[in-house]
Amino acid sequence: MNIVVFGANGPTGQHVAKQALAEGHAVTAVTRHPRMFPLRHERLTVQYGDVFDPAAVEQAVAGQDAVLSSLGVPFSRKPIAVYSQGMANIVQAMRDHGVRRLVCVSSSATGANHETGGGFLFDRVLQPIIISTIGQTTYADMRRMEALVKNSGLDWTIVRPSGLFETPGVTRYQIAEEHIRRQFTSRADLADCMLRQLTDDRYVRKVVAVATFAAQPNVLKFMLGESFQSRPN
Repeated sequence: MNIVVFGANGPTGQHVAKQALAEGHAVTAVTRHPRMFPLRHERLTVQYGDVFDPAAVEQAVAGQDAVLSSLGVPFSRKPIAVYSQGMANIVQAMRDHGVRRLVCVSSSATGANHETGGGFLFDRVLQPIIISTIGQTTYADMRRMEALVKNSGLDWTIVRPSGLFETPGVTRYQIAEEHIRRQFTSRADLADCMLRQLTDDRYVRKVVAVATFAAQPNVLKFMLGESFQSRPN
């Protein structure tokens, strides 16, 4: 299958590209920093592109069988538009070129149910602080993106992970529609979940929650890392 990955140079996007290549797909990795992209493969095309540039998005989408978006930017108190405006350009390009299948990453924080099972401190104190302060503009734009995707008329799946962290490989993760009661999601698991949607139509035009149960990070280190890490795409 020919797939294009937007946000390919971010932590999740790199997992998606690597796993897709391992499964035999032809991958176009779209990034604003092509020289920084760490993967090389005969079935990999690394393409410069900015999702704010409709022409660049059109070029990347043309000839593809599916589009996977793992766009991400650091938390900021300033207005954020990369999710919604970037997705608007992706959706338009897909319509123009007759590409139907879209899988995109959002966040569990965009849903109405924020119960993770992490206890009072996490669910009632730490998580609400992140959502209402440094994450406010990020999650607001993710909600705009979700609304746009749901109204696109495409064969979409929105994937909502919980707090993202690293594991050495894919674990026995779990998925559920809309919400899953868990604090964290491995990026390797998230990437695998996204790729599974390309050959499984059970969650077409649905929101899927994905969570890791086999491991979890240190909560304090996770909070500090997620608050300040950079996410090149």
